[in-house]
Amino acid sequence: MSLKIDAKIQKWGSGLGLKISGPMKDIPHFLENTPVTVEVFEDGFTIKKVTPPIAINLPYSEEQLLEGLNPYNCHADLLATPLDSELGE
Repeated sequence: MSLKIDAKIQKWGSGLGLKISGPMKDIPHFLENTPVTVEVFEDGFTIKKVTPPIAINLPYSEEQLLEGLNPYNCHADLLATPLDSELGE
């Protein structure tokens, strides 16, 4: 759903503020303390709710994967050496 609303930025304390009320808070389901990301452009900004990371249940924990690992069996000697161009130098 999309809705265009004309609003006015007003002085709010020592800064400027835009009141988010009515459909501007109801449609995206904004509540008090809702985490948001603000993307700023030359001609304005967008506000979007932070998308929580998806919880993934992996079959092994990090501890289980590293169990028994030592310098001999981790094969660190087989890792490629990065080029200067890959390091940004």
